Formats: sequence, C-alpha cells, structure tokens
Amino acid sequence: MKTTANDLQSFRPYHPRELIKEELECRNIKQKDFAARFEISYTALNEVLNGKRAVTTEFALFLEAALEIKADLLVRMQTDYNLQVARKNDSLLEKMNKIKKIAAIF
Repeated sequence: MKTTANDLQSFRPYHPRELIKEELECRNIKQKDFAARFEISYTALNEVLNGKRAVTTEFALFLEAALEIKADLLVRMQTDYNLQVARKNDSLLEKMNKIKKIAAIF
C-alpha cells in the first residue's frame, strides 16, 4: 500500500495548551496573575492548560486579544488534536468500520 501525505499523522497529538503554556512562560506570566488581570476563571484557564478542557472559539478569541496568538490557529490545533485522539479510539474505529461496510453496499 502506498503512503501519501494524507496518511501521515503527528507522532502524538499536539494540544493547543502546549503553545499557550509556552507563551505564558516566555512572558513570565503566572496562571493566577493572567486570570486575575483579564478577569477570567482561574479554574477554566487551568483546566485548558492541563488538557481537561478544550480551547473553545470564544476562549481562542480571548487569547488572541490577550496574547496575540491567532484564534484560528488555536481552534485548528484543537480540532486536529480532537481528530487524532478520536482516530485512536477503538470503539469509534469499530463503529466507523461497520459504517464503511454498510456504505459499500450502496
């Protein structure tokens, strides 16, 4: 079977939290200080930075305003991460294979 660029995947999913954490560290900004200064929930920020919460479109726009990280980049990273994780989900893969078999009949 021939491998194409569409078949290649990152070694591991890269969650946008890694980029956000790196940016905060480079600017020497602590999570609590950032949350307080921009009046956002520290818990929500912490959950994003620990991968327990996804980066939403609204949160990405907020980060774009606060840190000048493009919102579309963060949203794409989150979507790519979600797809990579889903593609490794055995239960989902099993369902997808059943759907493909049914779809092949039509």
